[in-house]
Amino acid sequence: MNRFQANDLRNLVTEVVSAYKAEKRNKWLLESPEVIEEGVFDPGILKAVFTAGGPGSGKSFTADLIFGMRDASGKPLFQKASFIGSTGLKYVNSDNLFEKGLADAGIDPGDLARIEEEDPELWDIIQGPSPDSIRNVAKAKLASLRAFYETGRLGMLIDGTGRRYDKMVRQKKALEALGYDTMLIFVDTSEEIAVERNKSRKRKLGEDGVREMWKAVQDNKAGFQQLFGDDMVIIDNDKFGPPEEEIIEKITGFVDAPVRNPLGQAWIEDELEMRGVTTLEPGGAGGFRGGRREADRIQQMRDERGQSDL
Repeated sequence: MNRFQANDLRNLVTEVVSAYKAEKRNKWLLESPEVIEEGVFDPGILKAVFTAGGPGSGKSFTADLIFGMRDASGKPLFQKASFIGSTGLKYVNSDNLFEKGLADAGIDPGDLARIEEEDPELWDIIQGPSPDSIRNVAKAKLASLRAFYETGRLGMLIDGTGRRYDKMVRQKKALEALGYDTMLIFVDTSEEIAVERNKSRKRKLGEDGVREMWKAVQDNKAGFQQLFGDDMVIIDNDKFGPPEEEIIEKITGFVDAPVRNPLGQAWIEDELEMRGVTTLEPGGAGGFRGGRREADRIQQMRDERGQSDL
């Protein structure tokens, strides 16, 4: 076999392996087929809300309170839900997938801090750079699911730490290029509160890691304020509890408001035309096939742009 044939064979094997891995990911994705059918008729489309805050900040808990996903005692109303109430937003968070991977491997999330310090070989399997590490498998599955959300321009709550400023910039820019309006919820705590809360988390991190991440997130706060402007809210969460009503109204108002991004507005009009929608009134062959609230939102978008109904 000559050198060129060997290279061809190597490339073929690489393609087959990559296709096999993609097929496995897509098979998992089909467990949530509803995302394929959603789109322009759904609530919350073209709205992306980021969260930022280190371990122990309580950002996921706070987001649940803002969007009515917990009762008065703080208990979740839905277990491992992929949606956020009536907003139409989809959770984008690899933690559930990561924790399932840990469970499948027989690893207690509470042991992560100990494993990181005492068992580097196992830590590499959990969190290492290999695409087959438990963390990276979870991220790959989430990326496939998120791609479906973005194809339908579904609204998303993107749960992150905000540790890397450049990553936030890239994600924001990419989503706005798809037509999304973007917002950031920055959940703030003192360093000592973050360290103390980490001790009671189900999935604990080492104290040094918590302090390092807290500092990295804090260092990015001013940059995030410049990046998001008025579309950023900072929530002081040293004491657990629902944010001030004014903050909640600002966040939910952002999600419920008509799409501002001109690229998103154009996408909506193109989708309606492609689907044969000739009126925002429901019913009939050319009727709007979403809810009244979604139709009113599109009409308000047109009114603000000075365009009448179809």
